[in-house]
Amino acid sequence: MKIDRMIGILSILLQKEKVTAPYLAEKFEVSRRTISRDLEALSMAGIPLVTEQGQNGGVSIMEGYKIDRTLLSTSDMQAILAGLRSLDSVSGTNRYVQLMEKLSAGASNLLAGDTHILIDLSSWYKSSLSPKIELLHSAMLSGHKVSFVYHAPKGESKRTVEPYDLIFQWAGWYLWGWCENREDFRLFKLMRMTDLQIAEVFDKRPVTLPDLASDKIFPSLYQVKAKIQPEYKWRLVEEYGPESFVLQSDGTLLFSAAFTDKTSIIGWIVSFGGGAELLEPAEFRRDILILAEDIRNKYLDK
Repeated sequence: MKIDRMIGILSILLQKEKVTAPYLAEKFEVSRRTISRDLEALSMAGIPLVTEQGQNGGVSIMEGYKIDRTLLSTSDMQAILAGLRSLDSVSGTNRYVQLMEKLSAGASNLLAGDTHILIDLSSWYKSSLSPKIELLHSAMLSGHKVSFVYHAPKGESKRTVEPYDLIFQWAGWYLWGWCENREDFRLFKLMRMTDLQIAEVFDKRPVTLPDLASDKIFPSLYQVKAKIQPEYKWRLVEEYGPESFVLQSDGTLLFSAAFTDKTSIIGWIVSFGGGAELLEPAEFRRDILILAEDIRNKYLDK
């Protein structure tokens, strides 16, 4: 794309004293005529370019205009590259790293990035998630609505949404947009979308980011206490942290945390098999018993 090439040319000019048109043409794999048009466009945009003819000639930026290269340190550039690589892990492309290479032209020692920090934002469902992210991002840039079938605990529904932001939160990807069905802004989980399609153009409305505070999205409605067997200590540490339980004299772990809904509580306790016992809320103990009996009956020999 022209804009990407112009950003790359500007980056090279900011880092080198002088470059030639043939050098730029070879660097970006275009003709010298194309480079000349790009340089002219940069001049029209207000970049003070100086062209010198002759054997040692070339193109440079007027003295005193260049940005101090120490504005971004090596560690700064490496951190940026790590972030850009994480976006590539989602899209399944090298688009963002290639952008970084253009911005870092002439400073090859920065391109390796911090090899000790590896960020992968993709999921187990990358083959189905990446196309959704690319389609939604394209719709946002072009100002098109999207339509999809949304699968929620309360059932399926057809939605038409004005897409505004893609958000990575709680180890998952979400769409923030204006829902025509609800006539309000809503947060949609990408993995619950099917039949995703681009729809008609829309006029963008004023938008603010959602309040993603945990107590707003996941209000603490129930305080749970449970006795957990010691072999599941790793799960408590991983899911809720070492402060979520107290070691008892008999070796069991007394777990305490807040949950949003009854279904989550029962499902979480059952996921331990016989390794967990719900103590509070006491009224849910019978629900777990009924569920256990229902499962038992399904597996009895008939």
